[in-house]
Amino acid sequence: MQTDQVIDHITNWLKEYCTIAGMKGFVVGISGGIDSAVTSTLCAKTGRPVQVLNMPIFQDTRQLSLADRQGQWLTKHFSNVTVATEDLSPVFTSFKKTLPPDLGDNHTLANTRSRLRMITLYAYATHNHMLVTGTGNKVEDFGVGFYTKYGDGGVDISPIADLMKSEVYAVARHLGIIEDILSAPPTDGLWMDNRSDEDQLGATYEELEWAMRFDEQPTDETALSARQREVLRIYRKFNRANRHKMLPIPVCTIPPDLR
Repeated sequence: MQTDQVIDHITNWLKEYCTIAGMKGFVVGISGGIDSAVTSTLCAKTGRPVQVLNMPIFQDTRQLSLADRQGQWLTKHFSNVTVATEDLSPVFTSFKKTLPPDLGDNHTLANTRSRLRMITLYAYATHNHMLVTGTGNKVEDFGVGFYTKYGDGGVDISPIADLMKSEVYAVARHLGIIEDILSAPPTDGLWMDNRSDEDQLGATYEELEWAMRFDEQPTDETALSARQREVLRIYRKFNRANRHKMLPIPVCTIPPDLR
C-alpha cells in the first residue's frame, strides 16, 4: 500500500465531501483505540474544524487515559481541533433504570452505550453543522459486522471503511499515532469486564482479515490447517448473522397493480 498517497486521498475525499455537503467540518468520537485515532487525525489534516468527543460510560481507566492522550496529541499538532469530554455514565444509569429488569442483559446494555454515544455525536454535529464521522474499518464494517446498528454504525461518512485493519495500522504509524495506542489490544469499550475484540470474536483481526480475503477469492479448503478452518467458520458465522447491518434496509415494494 502506498500509505502516504492513501492518506492524501482520504484527506482530499473528506474535504471534497464536506464542501459538497455544505458542512463546516467533522465530529469524531475517540475511544483510545487505533481506528478512532486514525480517523480523527485524518479529519484534522483537512484543515476543517474538527470536534473530537471522548464519551466515557464507566470506562476503564486505561481507555480513558489513551483517549485523553489522543485528544491532547491532536490539539498539540492541529489548531483546528477542539476536544470535549462528555461523561455519559449518569445518562446510562438513568436509562438503565427505566428499562424492565428482563431487558437489562449485558448485550442489550452494551449496545445501549454505543447508541447513547451516537445521540451525543449528532447533538454536537447538528448544532455545529458538522458531519458525524465513522471510525469503522473494512473488516469490522463489511467482514464481520462488528459494530452496533444505529450506534457506532450510525454515521454520515466512513473514511477508513475501505481499509483493512493492517492497513489502518500502517496509516497510523505513518501519521505518528501514539505508540501506546498502536500497541493496545483492540476493544469496543462497551463491556464492564473490559473484554477485547478478540475475546468477543474468537479470532484476531489478522486472522479475520485473512478469512475475508480468502472468501473474496475462494480456493480449495482441503489444504487449510485446523485453525484456518476454525477462523473461516467464525468469520462466516459473523458475516452471515450481521449481514443485515451491511445491506440497505429492506423495503416492501408494492406491485403496480395493487396501487
